[in-house]
Amino acid sequence: MTMTQPARRTPRQRALLTAGTGIVAALGLSLAMATAATAQPAGTPSAAAAATTVSPAGHGFTAALSGKATFKAGSVTVTCATSSSSGQVPDAPGNHNPDGPVSSSTTPATYGSCTTSMPGVSATVATSGTWGVAMQNGAPVTAGLTIPVGGFVLKTSGLASCTVTAAPTSAATVNGTWTNGAPSTLAFANASVPVKVTGGFGCPTSSTSSTFNAAYQVSDTTDPASQITVTG
Repeated sequence: MTMTQPARRTPRQRALLTAGTGIVAALGLSLAMATAATAQPAGTPSAAAAATTVSPAGHGFTAALSGKATFKAGSVTVTCATSSSSGQVPDAPGNHNPDGPVSSSTTPATYGSCTTSMPGVSATVATSGTWGVAMQNGAPVTAGLTIPVGGFVLKTSGLASCTVTAAPTSAATVNGTWTNGAPSTLAFANASVPVKVTGGFGCPTSSTSSTFNAAYQVSDTTDPASQITVTG
């Protein structure tokens, strides 16, 4: 019996394949503050959800990345040093819900100073649409986050030219946790979002989801001496 040896890849082909595994990791950028007003936090069915109040009513807020957002797939890491979004707490009585979460819209997040651990691969991010956040009081306080259909598009260039689109067919909700403080913090741990990847050789076109980890400090812009808080 004759055995056939598997074809050997050239160094460039191996580099392209390795680069491709990291592209979908960068999708996590969309989750950093990508949210929609229809979001529902996990573990809080509307029929049994606790009352939620977001304060101060009517105040504006900004969410700024604390540290860095790191996205990893296999041996490849994508890191963003800056990201931010802004929005407004609903006016009273809309800032209180006796039976579930309080929702508000936000601006699409911006992202900057992003790098990859793979030489020869760079990335750009474009965001669009209406984003938002839904906060649910509890232990812990949870945040239902949604990115609108196609509201985040990541494109890479260099060794691999790919396009990663988040929430490609419908709005996608992910989950985070909220901690009241000075300032309050919105954090995401291994959050997941559906994606569609297109492109040529080296692009992970079979990937359908990605995860990320990041934390944001949320500050009151109407009254900097106040804090945005979530209670019952």
